[in-house]
Amino acid sequence: MTARVACGTLGGVLAGLTVPAAAAAHGIQLVTDLPIPEWLFAWATAIVLVVSFVALATLWPLPRLDQRHDRAWLRYPRWLDPACGAIGVALFVLIVYAGIAGAQLVTANIAPTLIYVVFWVGLALASVLFGDAFRPFNPWRAVARASAWGAQRLRRGAPAAEPLPYPAWLGRWPAAFGILCFAWLELVDNPAQRVEPRLLAFLALGYAAVQLVAMSLYGIETWTARGDAFAVYFGLFGLMAPLRWADGRVWRRAPFVGAVALELMPGTIALIAVMIGSTSFDGLSNGTVWISLFPHLYSLFTSLGVSSANAATEYSYTLGLIAMVAIVGGLYRLGTLGMRSIGAGYQASDLARRFAHTLLPISIAYVIAHYFSLLAFSGQSMIYLVSDPLGTGANIFGTANFQPNLAIVTGNVVWYVQVGALIAGHVGGLTLAHDRALTLYHRARDATRSQYWMLTVMVAFTSLGLWILSSTQ
Repeated sequence: MTARVACGTLGGVLAGLTVPAAAAAHGIQLVTDLPIPEWLFAWATAIVLVVSFVALATLWPLPRLDQRHDRAWLRYPRWLDPACGAIGVALFVLIVYAGIAGAQLVTANIAPTLIYVVFWVGLALASVLFGDAFRPFNPWRAVARASAWGAQRLRRGAPAAEPLPYPAWLGRWPAAFGILCFAWLELVDNPAQRVEPRLLAFLALGYAAVQLVAMSLYGIETWTARGDAFAVYFGLFGLMAPLRWADGRVWRRAPFVGAVALELMPGTIALIAVMIGSTSFDGLSNGTVWISLFPHLYSLFTSLGVSSANAATEYSYTLGLIAMVAIVGGLYRLGTLGMRSIGAGYQASDLARRFAHTLLPISIAYVIAHYFSLLAFSGQSMIYLVSDPLGTGANIFGTANFQPNLAIVTGNVVWYVQVGALIAGHVGGLTLAHDRALTLYHRARDATRSQYWMLTVMVAFTSLGLWILSSTQ
């Protein structure tokens, strides 16, 4: 059985390995003294995936993850949730005030670092380690809950109006669109530098207003779980955490296992494709491949009549972002189309929904791979920004003169973390996919055969990640 499995996966693996082989030709700019050649990393990661696949096929014959495996661990006081909400509101006010009243320099104002580093990257990593880290601090959820509590006291027991039913077809599409818009703001709008703090502050106010209106229409928890882009985004990462916080208790479970509980609804696959694709484009847009491709795209739009240089640049970056999201979605779609050939009457669209949770470990792997160095280096800026949040020369805590240590981690450490994250994420995805296949197919042999396609998808995603990392300047 093991031999047949290995032979059956060889073709897809060899096809996937052609990409990292090409990646090695670009060179890894950040790494200056790797102990082994770059191409060996590419082959080693693919071999790890194959070995993991074979081990799963032989040692994991029955589904194990369908049932919840959470175990109660600790209790936490009820007041902790509103206390965290108050902190979240205070931080939101700080971001808005600093963005409007502070210096309009990205490096001198605390708002951009709080949003792009602490919020966007730091909370993602915290969520996958400790559980959904955004939910208790969600400022608009906290304001909505406080408002609902106050309105209830004023009504003195009179029933509140029922919220509108949330359209089933809408699913997570608002969240997918919201994350795509944030990625566009970060990567496309003036890609040479971050958006100025004042614009970030006004956009934050506008986003909060939309969330409050939507919560009043569809209910606080319903909209938070489906429509609030950032709440859904961090909530998906929280599914993979070894801890789950609910009903005054902390529950323990194995890492990644919680992803099995991902609720299937429209827009979920699109959201995950945006998560992976936008992160991939962030790395690609800083690499040699994009530097070679961008002039051609720029010339294309200028030849079509776009006279503004900024507009042509934004159109080029927008096309690159959308193309990367489409590539991620296309790779996953090809995998589910292949699984359909196994039979059992499942349509590709149904398989795509049932295996969507297997992409979640890949999404966090890409976040770690592409943003670990950002968090390590730019995260140090918070030490001096907390003392001078507005960039006015203040020194509240005596740390305003702190200089970030750019040697805090070496290039080799960054590379090992990046590759390790990619391997762990894809092995986690393979494990989730294998277990789900065992629940769908009556015969273990069919379940294994269906995963030839998923292995190919995982190798392709690994190759894509390594290729982007190796071409990044």
